[in-house]
Amino acid sequence: MKADHFEQQKLLALADEDVALTQLAHRRRTLPEVAAVEAAAEAERRFAEAEVRAETEVRDLDREQKRLEADVDTVRQRAARDQSRIDSGSATAKEITSLQSELQSLARRQSDLEDQVLEFMERRETADAALVAAQEGRAQAAAERERAEQLRDDALADIADSTARHEAARAEVAAGLSAPLLALYDRVKAQTGATGAAVLKARQCQGCRIELNGRELAAVRNADPHEVVRCENCGRILVRTAESGL
Repeated sequence: MKADHFEQQKLLALADEDVALTQLAHRRRTLPEVAAVEAAAEAERRFAEAEVRAETEVRDLDREQKRLEADVDTVRQRAARDQSRIDSGSATAKEITSLQSELQSLARRQSDLEDQVLEFMERRETADAALVAAQEGRAQAAAERERAEQLRDDALADIADSTARHEAARAEVAAGLSAPLLALYDRVKAQTGATGAAVLKARQCQGCRIELNGRELAAVRNADPHEVVRCENCGRILVRTAESGL
């Protein structure tokens, strides 16, 4: 294939735009701001789960504590009735003995219940503290997620803006190339996954960084300036300049 020597020079500008677009695409895929959003969202999720667990525990402890307090109140009422019968003088000696025995049993029962109530109150304090910590942690994680999302959106917007500029610049360069040369460049670009052309500098292809051997160098040196030559190692179009070392 032949193409004007100066037209071939334009391929370097096209390659520069493709390199920039590739870098932007890589930056978008590996954006640290995206990872920061995911980390903050994960932290928020963990705190939310901890909050649900703490709320459930608080409700369970509160329900059990109320049940125990009700049992204490029932025991107290029963003890008060028994004591009232003893104090009224209407009970027989046998009944009094039975009532006194029951009062002792009720006192032990009340003491046990009150100890359990105290234990649940302590557990409730711990659960309340855990709930507050989870709520504060979730709120902080949510704020961090929102900040991270803003930074991510700003970074993505910057990438999108840069991508649009480089795509426009590439389109402008491409418009100045002949269809056959552009088609060849794009085909080679697809094969290399990077660019379709590279400058030959100091006898070295700047695409694959491999120096041309004597035979390859002679072939390029003897080729017509308008002949499209390619690197035998990577397949890129070799653009010759005054620095090619020919």
